[in-house]
Amino acid sequence: MVAVTKLDLAGLQRANRVTNQLLRELARMARPGITTQALDDHAQAFLAALGAEPVFHTEAGFPAAINTSVNDVVVHGVPGPYLLQEGDLLSIDAGLRLDGYCGDAAVTVPIGAVGSEKRRLMETAKGAMRAGIAAAVAGNRVGDVSHAMQAHAEKRGYGVVRGFVGHGLGKRMHEEPIVPFAGDAGTGDLLVEGLVITVEPAITEGSPEWTTDADGWTIRTVDGGWAAQFEHAVVVGRREARILGVA
Repeated sequence: MVAVTKLDLAGLQRANRVTNQLLRELARMARPGITTQALDDHAQAFLAALGAEPVFHTEAGFPAAINTSVNDVVVHGVPGPYLLQEGDLLSIDAGLRLDGYCGDAAVTVPIGAVGSEKRRLMETAKGAMRAGIAAAVAGNRVGDVSHAMQAHAEKRGYGVVRGFVGHGLGKRMHEEPIVPFAGDAGTGDLLVEGLVITVEPAITEGSPEWTTDADGWTIRTVDGGWAAQFEHAVVVGRREARILGVA
C-alpha cells in the first residue's frame, strides 16, 4: 500500500478515462427493450478496439466484461437475455486493463422514467460516494472514508451493504487497501498522499442484507429492496482527493 509514481499515475489516468468513456456509452444505450447482454457485447467490442483487456473475468472468473445489476441486484449482476424495462434501475460496473494499468468505475442509471423514490435512492448513493471521496485525504484512515459513506446513507434512511469493498487500484484490479462501504472513523490503514483507491458504496432502500443467486455471482437484497451504486477511482491528496479519468 504505497503511493504510485508519476508514470503509474499517468497510466491509471488513461485507463480510468477510457473506463468512464465506456460507462457513458453504455448509459446512453441503456433503454427499455435492450438486453443486458447487448450492453456487454458493446463493452467487449469497445475494449477490443482499444486493445484493452477485460479484467473482471481474468482476476475473479466473472463471466462478462461488465456487471449489470438491475433493481434488487446489489452487485455482480451477470449480463444475459434480460430486457430492460421502463422504470428499472441499472447499475453498471466496468473494469479494464489498458497498457498495463487498471480502470474501474460504476454508475446507476434510470431506464426510462422512474419515480421520485428511486431517484432519491440514486442521489443518496452518489452522495455517499462523494462523501467518501471528500474523506480520502492524506492523514485520514480508511475507516474515515467508510464512515463518511455509511453516515451519509444511513442519515437518509438507507441501508449500506457490508461484505463488499472498494480497494487499491494499480496494475491489478484489486490491491491493498480494502475500503469497506461502512466502518468506524479513525480505524484502518493510514491514507498517504498519492495512494489510488476506489470509492464505491452500494446503498439499499431496505435491508442491506443480501443473498447469492444460483449462478454464484448475482448478489441481491433479501427483502427485494432496490439498490444503487456509484464508483470512482481517486488519488488521495494532501487537501482533497482527485478523481481519475474525469475531466
